[in-house]
Amino acid sequence: MSNYNNPLAEPPDHAVGRSLGGLSTKVHALVDGHGMPLPMIVTAGHRGNCPVLIPLLKRLRVPGTVGRPRTRPDELRADRAYASKVVRRYLREHKITAAIPEKKDVIAARKRKGSKGGRPPTFDAQSYKGRNVVERFFGNLKQWRGVATRYDKLAVVYRAGVMAIAVMTWLKKLSDTP
Repeated sequence: MSNYNNPLAEPPDHAVGRSLGGLSTKVHALVDGHGMPLPMIVTAGHRGNCPVLIPLLKRLRVPGTVGRPRTRPDELRADRAYASKVVRRYLREHKITAAIPEKKDVIAARKRKGSKGGRPPTFDAQSYKGRNVVERFFGNLKQWRGVATRYDKLAVVYRAGVMAIAVMTWLKKLSDTP
């Protein structure tokens, strides 16, 4: 049976998942300080954000003029969806500064425990304001109707569209450079 008739029959590697809005797909991306896309992963819409962050960081390769490519960002700015102990531990072990706000329920649980609740993780609110660069990238990505609505049957075709937009973003940036 065709996946157009039965989207639930699509194999799990096609990144279609049921979320509150119906069948959907998520694009996870790392962007640099200028909003230029780096690695991207496409997952099913119901999949959590935290489990995808570490594989996304492991895909990061930024070539320099000489030597090996950089594989570690100086800082990571992310929303509350990425605030987990596993992610924070990974970032600490790899000496990556995190600007991730704490989840409301974690704050409440720590306050309920009183002095045994531990210290809150450091959070630089001024640095977190720079996260709008990421949101602007996703806003630009959603300007493309095929990406915003996902007309594609296969995840590989959808990912190719997302990657094509990323390439066009880089080409536009590089053509503006004198």
